[in-house]
Amino acid sequence: MDPELPVVRLCVEGMRAEAEGRSERALGLFQQAWDLAADDYEACIAAHYLARHQNSPEAVFRWNQECLDRADRVGDERVDGFYPSLYVNMGHACQRLGRTARAHAYFTLAASRVGDAPEGQYGDWNRFAIAEGLRATAPGCDGDICEVNVCDVDVCDVDVCDMDVCDMDVCERESEAGGDPARRNLDGEVDGRVRALLARWCARADLKALGLTLPAYLGYLGTDEDRVRLRAALHRVHAARWLPEDEQTELGALTATAALR
Repeated sequence: MDPELPVVRLCVEGMRAEAEGRSERALGLFQQAWDLAADDYEACIAAHYLARHQNSPEAVFRWNQECLDRADRVGDERVDGFYPSLYVNMGHACQRLGRTARAHAYFTLAASRVGDAPEGQYGDWNRFAIAEGLRATAPGCDGDICEVNVCDVDVCDVDVCDMDVCDMDVCERESEAGGDPARRNLDGEVDGRVRALLARWCARADLKALGLTLPAYLGYLGTDEDRVRLRAALHRVHAARWLPEDEQTELGALTATAALR
C-alpha cells in the first residue's frame, strides 16, 4: 500500500492508537478514512479496519463483506495479497454468527489463496489463522452447527430468509478458485495425538521440539506438501532421540500412520 495515500496514513495512525489502547480514537480515525475514501481500493482498506471495531457480530460481518466486495470491484494486482486475510476475516465473522459450514467454506477459499499473501510473519500469520479456522469448522467438529434453520436476515438486510442466496456467493467463489482434490483435513485421531505431544512439550518447555514441529502443525492446510512437512518435522524430533522413551515410541508410530503418508 502507498504510505502517502491519506486513507493509508489515517489507518496507520489508527493502528498506532489501537496499540496504545485508545480504541475510540482508532475507530474515529478509521471512520475518517472511510469517509475520505475516493475509490473502491481506498474503501476496501478503510472497511477492513472498521470491521475490527464493531460491537456486534452482524456489524463485523457487514463490514468484512463490504471490504471483500470492494476488493472484488478493484479486481487487479493491488488487492491480490489481500484475499487470504479477507477470506479469513469472513470465516471468523461467519463463525461468530454460528454459520460454521459457511465459515469453513471461507477458510477453504483462504487456503486456496494462501500463496498470494506476502512472505514473512504476515504470510505465516495468515497460514496459521487459516489452518486454525479449518480445524475449528471441519465437519464433525464439536463446534459445528447445522445451518438448515439459520436465517440471517439481519446480516444480509433483506426481507426474506436468503440463506441460499448468501451461500451462493461462497459456492461461486469456490468454483472460480478451483478445488484441490488433494487437500484433506488431518485425521482426527492423529491430530489429537500430535496435540497431546505438543501439550507435554509445552508443559516442560521443550523449546527444541516445539520449535521444530509447531510451524508445520500450525500451518497445516491439508495439502500433500503440508503432510510431508509435518511428517518430516515429527521425524526430525524422533531421530534426535532426546525425548523420553514413551514419546519416542509415539513419534515413531505417528510418522508411520497412513494420514501422514
